[in-house]
Amino acid sequence: MYPFGSGMPQPHPPTSTPGYNPQPGMPAGVPFGAGWVAPTQHPHQQQQQPPTNSHYPSTTTTPHHAPYPTSNAPYPPTNTSPYPTSNPSPYPPTNQAPYPTAGPYPHPTPYPSNGNQSSPYPGSSYPHNPHQQTPYPTSTGSPAHYHHNPSTPFGGQTPTHPTAYNPNHGYTPVRTSMGLESPAGNIQHCFEELAQRQGHPIQHHYTAPRREGTPTVFPAQNFDPVKDAHDLRKAMKGFGTDEDALINIICRRSNEQRQEIQRQYKTHFGKDLIEDIRSETSGNFEKLLVGLLRPIVDFYCHELNDAMAGIGTDEDVLIEILCTLSNHEIHTIKNQYLRLYGAHLESELKSETSGNFKRLLVSLCTAARDESGHTDRAAAQSDARELLKAGELRVGTDESMFNMILCQRNYQQLKLIFQEYETMTGHSLEKAIKKEFSGDIMEGLIAICRCVNNKAEYFASRLHKSMAGIGTNDKQLIRVIITRCEIDMADIKAAFERMYGKSLKSWIKGDTSGHYKHALYALVGEQRSNS
Repeated sequence: MYPFGSGMPQPHPPTSTPGYNPQPGMPAGVPFGAGWVAPTQHPHQQQQQPPTNSHYPSTTTTPHHAPYPTSNAPYPPTNTSPYPTSNPSPYPPTNQAPYPTAGPYPHPTPYPSNGNQSSPYPGSSYPHNPHQQTPYPTSTGSPAHYHHNPSTPFGGQTPTHPTAYNPNHGYTPVRTSMGLESPAGNIQHCFEELAQRQGHPIQHHYTAPRREGTPTVFPAQNFDPVKDAHDLRKAMKGFGTDEDALINIICRRSNEQRQEIQRQYKTHFGKDLIEDIRSETSGNFEKLLVGLLRPIVDFYCHELNDAMAGIGTDEDVLIEILCTLSNHEIHTIKNQYLRLYGAHLESELKSETSGNFKRLLVSLCTAARDESGHTDRAAAQSDARELLKAGELRVGTDESMFNMILCQRNYQQLKLIFQEYETMTGHSLEKAIKKEFSGDIMEGLIAICRCVNNKAEYFASRLHKSMAGIGTNDKQLIRVIITRCEIDMADIKAAFERMYGKSLKSWIKGDTSGHYKHALYALVGEQRSNS
């Protein structure tokens, strides 16, 4: 399937720091923005009914530190649909966790709840409470895949832990034989232990995500946030700024590591790292470094808000973000957008867009796409016929049929639909869309088609568009590189060279300069050149 964009990264090399998890609260190697969804389940597993409560230890005898819920209802009661059906509003009340708890996500959590409210995403400007919920989604798939498990990996409450470790990573670690580890790091162990207690063979594929895509920025090994904080302070203290030191630290750490560096910087020096960066740098170099230092969810929210602020709307940004993320990621962004800007993202989209394009964005913002990965060729043939009748076989176009199919079907099923459509007509659905639509709605539907077929090529085209012609759209260039460098930038580079005959590095070299250019080199995995 696909990680918070699409294109799961290869597993990150393990860090040498005991118990360090580069993306706490998510499966290892799955950064936010990869568009990851659950692995496809085998048919006999889908039909398996959840065991009765008799298989679990009694709540009166279970130790207080047991990793399973002690309530009498460890499974979602009746709603097995992967998407909310009873809540008329797509937004939960503001005091709820980042994911809706009444619909797509089971309420019980792997750790006992302590009643605290959900915490904001990690960042130097947000208060931290070690007992609050895990700040990032785990992206471990749809509930249809995990409904037989009594625990949910979506950022549950955690108990108090030893005070010898200062839990400033935005999550509370748990003690293991290997040191301190995030709760998500123990999910595999919990599932295995549960299977053993029930006398069932261990099914490792329940939690092992399929990984696609190769990043160019990995978590630094031997990571020392205190040393990095001091080195950054030294680079900006006194007369002049050591820009190379800023690049070597900020551009060669994962987003989660950069958040920890910010916390240590503020702790040791009583200053905000982003404010210091802004005072010591300028131009596109400053924008790039500040973007890297934002928590990735906040960065997405900022880009969406900026695209709709002021006079006019940057529709390309809305398409790029909403057409490429998974349900989990869109739900996360909607909740964080409400916290940061005090407005519902869907309401903002409705006020800034109109017509068929508005309906497309609202459908995507609802985040109700099937993510099961199941395919059905007969259904694909039926959908292909419906698209043909809604477009090329009638006078005018039934936009709602295109909207319904392209926004609801899973990516694997859409590939089948595209194949069937081409078999019926002799040309691609993308060509038909270009013939039947125009303007922003056309761009949005084509973006979905290209992401389904090859997401790396879609983002390669976005990078090319940002640098082609006179001038450079640096905002677009920075956004794509920041959001994809920890997911699939190596694949995007290969697609770029295949599509345009020249390397991405050569295009960056021709359109940028100075420290800004060298920082981009570092993020796309290229060696610094002398020129």
